[in-house]
Amino acid sequence: MTAATTALPEGWTTRRPTLDDVPELLALVHASDIAAIGEPDFTADEVREVLTEPHTDMARDSWLALDASGAIVGWTYPRNATGGDRDFLEVFVWPERGLPALRPLLALMLDRMAERAAELGHDPYEVRAGAIPTEQPYIDALTEAGLVFLKQHARMQISLAGVDPTPPVPPAGITVRPVRGDDEADLRALHAVIEEAFRDTDHLSVDYETWRAQVGQEPSVSYDEWFVAEVDGRVVGSLQSSDAGLDDNEGWVKRLAVLRAYRQRGVGEALLRRAFAVYAGKGRSKAGLGVDLENPTQAVRLYLAVGMTPLYRANVYRTFVSARPA
Repeated sequence: MTAATTALPEGWTTRRPTLDDVPELLALVHASDIAAIGEPDFTADEVREVLTEPHTDMARDSWLALDASGAIVGWTYPRNATGGDRDFLEVFVWPERGLPALRPLLALMLDRMAERAAELGHDPYEVRAGAIPTEQPYIDALTEAGLVFLKQHARMQISLAGVDPTPPVPPAGITVRPVRGDDEADLRALHAVIEEAFRDTDHLSVDYETWRAQVGQEPSVSYDEWFVAEVDGRVVGSLQSSDAGLDDNEGWVKRLAVLRAYRQRGVGEALLRRAFAVYAGKGRSKAGLGVDLENPTQAVRLYLAVGMTPLYRANVYRTFVSARPA
């Protein structure tokens, strides 16, 4: 990028966000979502989460762009809750009128990534970003900045209209039950399945203590929407829900995992259908999840088989930066 492409228009400024900005930031993200996919796909709790999650400091890691009137027209922030060697940057700008802030915010964040690499002790440091295929200005900015296409993710969704809230009967030999949220051994078993099952994917591994700390920082946790599947008394499948979709009346499957030796036996489908029944029983109108379309387990086939459809697809881009102390 040249200096000209990373300069804000005359009269425009940047500042750091605060939690008082959440309503205006939500309006910004919703406007961006509607322009890209036709409907909003973010909640106020998610705004608060990305501003406060581990390894994110609002005073150092995030910027707002303000136009000459002082209105927020752009926002950028990183996401690396595990502190690992991979970060994910986001840049949201108000459709059309916020476009002049796109490249300046991206340049600020990429520069900050080099400092984050040094602070977190990684060199080189992988940086990823996502863009809806229709977001051509953002894609152009990312590729001009040196990020290259890696793969696609899909945002899946299903209507829960008509779903029976009665817990469905799983296949013979499989037991599906809610996780015991007050039982550390049960939570450890759920987490262990996630880590083991995702070992052959692009998943960022995280130890149990870090994972528990992340769960503890969520605004709310509904353990009655978390499930494990057992075969012969062994936990072989896990489903972790999130309350992130409550504002949209959506049940959200954060992670679904089945141990390799127990796949193709209906475990994943049994967990999903149990979650759908519980969501429906609480009056949720839909259920959703995200899936890596390059996942070697080809999880998307299961989601399509149970009736989920892609709400949209998102391209993932990446680059690597060298660590540079601040």
